[in-house]
Amino acid sequence: MTAERTHVLLLRTPEGVAFRFRLASPVLRGGAVLIDWGVIAAAWSIIAIPIGILGLVSADIAGLVQAVVFFVLSQGYRIAAEWRWHGQTLGKRLLRLRVVDAQGLRLTVPQIVLRNLLRFVDALPAFYLVGGLAALVSARSQRLGDLAAGTLVVWEPREAVPNYAALQSDKYNSLRKQAAVVARLRQSVSTAEATAAWAAIARRDEFEPSARVRLFADLAVHFARVGAVPAELSEQVSDEQFVRNVVAVLYLSSS
Repeated sequence: MTAERTHVLLLRTPEGVAFRFRLASPVLRGGAVLIDWGVIAAAWSIIAIPIGILGLVSADIAGLVQAVVFFVLSQGYRIAAEWRWHGQTLGKRLLRLRVVDAQGLRLTVPQIVLRNLLRFVDALPAFYLVGGLAALVSARSQRLGDLAAGTLVVWEPREAVPNYAALQSDKYNSLRKQAAVVARLRQSVSTAEATAAWAAIARRDEFEPSARVRLFADLAVHFARVGAVPAELSEQVSDEQFVRNVVAVLYLSSS
């Protein structure tokens, strides 16, 4: 994987398949932070009501509860959202940002927890000064939390909506009957990889014949490995058709 000073990230899988990402700018990341703080503030305005009532009984207990609950809310929201939405909070979703593993592996819970817990250090002394300086000097725009967790924040440009009818037109897709294989593919293939594979199918006629053969061969090997697809399911069709089958089960329901 390499990163250019133009803030473009090139990630290569072990099979040699390349996926290109755009690193998120500080402005977009700052916008996502503000949106997320708005979400947290809205939730806190509701939670603070019973805590305020508790303060009438004991100010000390209410203060302790307030500190604990606010910590759990602010960190729990980000951790839960980034895990549930595969590297996105509400702010990131709205601005099309995503947290990814710096080595192209699947994002893990420990990574998500670590990068968010270190947010307190990045925010010092105020307005994310430490994190902002770290991102400026980092070749891949990583704040301290990202450096420690081995993560990156990328921007996902808006993609054309897939032509689902074209994917459904394949009358025979052997993968659809393999529930375990489909589950592994949906668990292991990232959103970026699925989007890249769809783009390859949509733009197939733009490639030179030899380049198209190599591209789909690489994609087929990659998807067969991450999905632990039995050899007979990938060998009975061409590489391009196999990739189409994979994209179909990723984007469409099994019904």
